[in-house]
Amino acid sequence: MTDRELDAAGITDPALRAAYTRCRTLNARHGRTYFLATRLLPAARRPAVHALYGFARRADDIVDDLGATATPGERADALDALHQRLRSGLRGARTGEPVVTALADTAARYAIGPALFSDFMRSMRSDLTVTDYATYAELRRYMHGSAAVIGLQMLPVLGTVVPRATAEPYAADLGVAFQLTNFLRDVGEDLDRGRVYLPADLLAAHGVDRDLLGWSRATGHRDPRITAALTDAEALTRRVYTAAAPGIELLDPVSRPCVRTAFVLYGEILDAIAADGYAVLHRRAVVSDRRRAAVALRGFTGALFARGRARLRTAPPPSPAPVASASASVGSGRGAA
Repeated sequence: MTDRELDAAGITDPALRAAYTRCRTLNARHGRTYFLATRLLPAARRPAVHALYGFARRADDIVDDLGATATPGERADALDALHQRLRSGLRGARTGEPVVTALADTAARYAIGPALFSDFMRSMRSDLTVTDYATYAELRRYMHGSAAVIGLQMLPVLGTVVPRATAEPYAADLGVAFQLTNFLRDVGEDLDRGRVYLPADLLAAHGVDRDLLGWSRATGHRDPRITAALTDAEALTRRVYTAAAPGIELLDPVSRPCVRTAFVLYGEILDAIAADGYAVLHRRAVVSDRRRAAVALRGFTGALFARGRARLRTAPPPSPAPVASASASVGSGRGAA
């Protein structure tokens, strides 16, 4: 399937194909929902999505998984080196970094501006020193680089039926909605890394602070104040989904099933969190494989329908029959009658 995607995208250089294949492997391994939704795009557009994901994953791995003994300074140096390779790659240089090679090619193909990648790297670097956010406004500023720009990077690949600028606010909100969902799902894991992504003022409104979260995580005990705060965070996240939803209809019809599937599946992570009693400090809420398959099947049906309509719109009209032949046919019919 990888070769078919690369062939469809017109990616023929062996080194470039290997770079895109590496990104696809990262997407399949680490981004289950993201990868599943990507399968609903036309084959020619999938490599670009894999490249965007692969680079983001590489940066995230430096921040969180570079090695248990890596210091913040070593992580910062690694991020800086990745960013420098990215700058070089976007200028056309060979960097030897597969995710950068694929990303630079995608950026050139889809005219994705370098500022979006710089904003992303800035937020990744802040994760090395910033461990919490006083207000939602502060968190949104961080999420511009960590989430909103992902939606903006994706938009040229997905295509739109309106001027791109019209669709951009919705794409940015959708990226934020997905990340807020991950923040809520991963509260416990993020706390283990020393970070709290839920706004401190939202937590404080329910009498919750970092110490209470840490106590609950360490002891396994529940607290109604935490449940109330998490419920409030879920409601906040759903409001962002509501703001983002109209943007789906602004996309190229062949891309809508992909984004709609991701929209539904990420939203159902919130459903799973609520159904599990907001126990995210103690275990990860998941959407069942059966449910994921059902949503994906519905998306696949929609994708086939959209591609069929697209082919009809682009097919050349049938050639009219030559006048002489038409006359002969009419004359012949009359004679037979």
